[in-house]
Amino acid sequence: MAQWIGETFISDVGWNHLETLVDIGDRMAGSEGEREAAERTRDALAEAGARDARLEAFDVQGWTRGDSEIRAGDTAQESIALPRSPDASATGELVDLGYGLPEDFEETDVEGKVVMVASNVPDYYDRFIHRREKYYYAVEGGAAAFVFRNHVEGCLPPTGSVGTGEDPIGDVPAVGVSKEVGSRLSRRWEGEEVEVAVEADIHEATSQNVHAELGPDTDEEVLVTSHVDAHDIAEGAMDNGAGTAMVVEMAKALAAREDELDTRVHFVAYGAEEVGLVGSEVDAESRDLDSIEAIVNNDGVVRGRTLSFFTHGFDALEAAAEEVGDDLGHPVNTVPEQGPHSDHWPYVKWGVPGYHVMSETGDEGRGWGHTYADTLDKLEVRDLREQAVLLTELTVRLASDDFEVARKDPEEIAAALEDEDQAEGMKIIGDWPYGE
Repeated sequence: MAQWIGETFISDVGWNHLETLVDIGDRMAGSEGEREAAERTRDALAEAGARDARLEAFDVQGWTRGDSEIRAGDTAQESIALPRSPDASATGELVDLGYGLPEDFEETDVEGKVVMVASNVPDYYDRFIHRREKYYYAVEGGAAAFVFRNHVEGCLPPTGSVGTGEDPIGDVPAVGVSKEVGSRLSRRWEGEEVEVAVEADIHEATSQNVHAELGPDTDEEVLVTSHVDAHDIAEGAMDNGAGTAMVVEMAKALAAREDELDTRVHFVAYGAEEVGLVGSEVDAESRDLDSIEAIVNNDGVVRGRTLSFFTHGFDALEAAAEEVGDDLGHPVNTVPEQGPHSDHWPYVKWGVPGYHVMSETGDEGRGWGHTYADTLDKLEVRDLREQAVLLTELTVRLASDDFEVARKDPEEIAAALEDEDQAEGMKIIGDWPYGE
């Protein structure tokens, strides 16, 4: 074991690929930059030793940002459009709904108004409320426009898509504003008429998933995944260049241990994650889900040293992560709750065992994610290498004939979401797949 750990801990393969990705520039879903990132990832996986590295293309709703602003009084306040906002303008009375909790919308008449909400939730609230959930509460209430205010200081307007799988372009114009601009809007113009204007080019586009494999040619496989796309306003180093760099580094380490794999390992770097998990949905719909033994989805790794595993109530996955952490002396945390907001979910929602692997930063919410500040300088090569060691060992154990994890019935996943109070939000954004 010492040899492959040592080789991984001095390897530059993952970090070099991370630099390659961030230097491409715009990797927005459906863009030329996203395609270049996919091609470079395919080539990196092949060079790492994985076989049959390839791209699989699919159609995606294209969206390219233009200018946006909030016109308040005789001023134009800085904003950025939320991806998949319609190309439209709307005017209405500004109402600041604070955190934008469900009860805030129930208690406030937002018909015809411009609704502003924060990007975080209060400490006392028992669950995370996604941006799209807040957006569709506003849409359901008849709001004219939506303003998403960052809770992080630093003049950083947040991005993040709206829209649903069935209707990929949102219903009302939507923009992100910094904490500072949001505070100014609330202080000076709440209760007054403001205009939200968004310019966007809406068009047909193509995205692609990257595939490669290692290990025996078994019917069953372990998926090791990430996404190559990123929001166009930043380098996308944390979200999710680091995850894709991790997949490449793991491929190199696993190629050196290929004889230890009892089950095929299938690497997938998805396209179009940031606009509704499109690439992973396409992949999940095309394959026999019963053939997937487990998923290791890397989305949010490397941002801090301690890894956090969302295990979705799969006890065997929790035990495996904790055992690897103990054996290698590396800090890990496991979270048994459901996590329906990354590329593992199109599989896990139907009962496939899967991890969402992140790292802890100590920040509330996304921190620098989804802002201009998602840049390479926030990351450390040491964290990538240490976590690659841990995740490689975990994957070898998941791919062993000795490892067993029971699948769940979809009804059990649905019940867990209900128990965790996540079902209501998923239903309003069109992400509830289980019927009434």
